[in-house]
Amino acid sequence: MAAHESTMNAVDFEDYFPSMIVRLGAEGFIGELCNGFQLLMDCEKGLITFESLKRNSFLLGLQDMGDEEFVCMLREGDLDGDGNLNQLEFCILMFRLSPGLMDGSKQWVQAEVDNVMI
Repeated sequence: MAAHESTMNAVDFEDYFPSMIVRLGAEGFIGELCNGFQLLMDCEKGLITFESLKRNSFLLGLQDMGDEEFVCMLREGDLDGDGNLNQLEFCILMFRLSPGLMDGSKQWVQAEVDNVMI
């Protein structure tokens, strides 16, 4: 997702995920999400932790964010309450943050199921 400054100093995100699915296919797109997870995770823990997210924030262009903002990002995706993101939580969060993916996700999932059954 690319960030653009709006006139009110808020950050708006342009949603490139739907076009990535068209280009990569559902399986390729999930692979790219998994690659993104691996870039951000703590290699020893196999999770995205506060420390690993903060350390790798420059990869996302978020190096100027404060600690509380990183904590909020983790809370947003933390489904099991451990304060970290595992790979599944990260992928779910990415889908939830993309309106275009949420709109088309049922169609893409069904297409993948149809491909597996063939």
